Amino acid sequence: MPTDDAEFDRLVEPLRRELHAHCYRLLGSVHDADDALQDALLRAWRGMDRFEGRSSMRTWLYTIVTRTCLDVAAARGKRALPMDLSPSSERVVLEDAPVTEVAWLGPYPDAPDTRYERREAIELAFVAALQHLPGNQRAALVLFDVLGFSAAEIASTMDTSVAAVNSALQRARAIVAEKVPASGHQPKPEDTTTREIAANFASALERGDADTLVALLTKDVTWSMPPLMRWYSGIDAVTGFAVAVPLGRCPSWRTEVLTANGQPAVACYLGESADAVHRAWSINVLTPREDRIRAITSFLDADLFARFGLPPAKA
Repeated sequence: MPTDDAEFDRLVEPLRRELHAHCYRLLGSVHDADDALQDALLRAWRGMDRFEGRSSMRTWLYTIVTRTCLDVAAARGKRALPMDLSPSSERVVLEDAPVTEVAWLGPYPDAPDTRYERREAIELAFVAALQHLPGNQRAALVLFDVLGFSAAEIASTMDTSVAAVNSALQRARAIVAEKVPASGHQPKPEDTTTREIAANFASALERGDADTLVALLTKDVTWSMPPLMRWYSGIDAVTGFAVAVPLGRCPSWRTEVLTANGQPAVACYLGESADAVHRAWSINVLTPREDRIRAITSFLDADLFARFGLPPAKA
């Protein structure tokens, strides 16, 4: 059992990143994950006298973190993407106001040394699908299918029966399978193809090259922009939006290629002219299929840039 703050920190530190990713999966927000993990670790510290070593420190911490996240999820509700709330827009909307009363899903920054239990278990589509599940199903699915805990361990964590866990797993898998589209071959973030997809998207945007940008997209591509409610589906609608708004109405872009949610991503800075200062505008998470992009999710939130280790402006 940890005997002081330093010993507790030493035991927790190797698990901190994976515990934080667990919080993000359950809550859909990096900010909520920060708060939940901090609260859970405080609970763990205060309850150290109850840790008797019957399970591993990792299992004990996951129990506390999971229960904390379920409390947060019950209090704050589910996170959403635009396609969860409305049908796609049939025409391009040039002026669109943010919808602030919705709790929007957010992206997850990848650290340079990030290693996930399963890369697909942090991808945006999977985390978005989890938000459609009740808290108990969400936790059971992640603990069993992603983290490898047994049904008995999950039952203990959630203070329920093994039968209830197995039932929750069955229902959760059916809903997630319906929500997460078949991806075909999706290259890993470090693959050359993936890097090229993101670099080509960024370059086309900076040059205002509509032909190159559209050539990167699949026929069933979607483009959404939380906190804007409207989104576009299909190559024709997305092309119309791309030509009219990011390429037609935005004077100048600067970009930075990165990864988020285990996927290629591009940070975009917007300027009033090519020689003006460009301000942080959006983190764009790209979902690839083969060598093209099947979904673009543009998170219009300048505050995210600091979380990705990016400056607020570029020359």
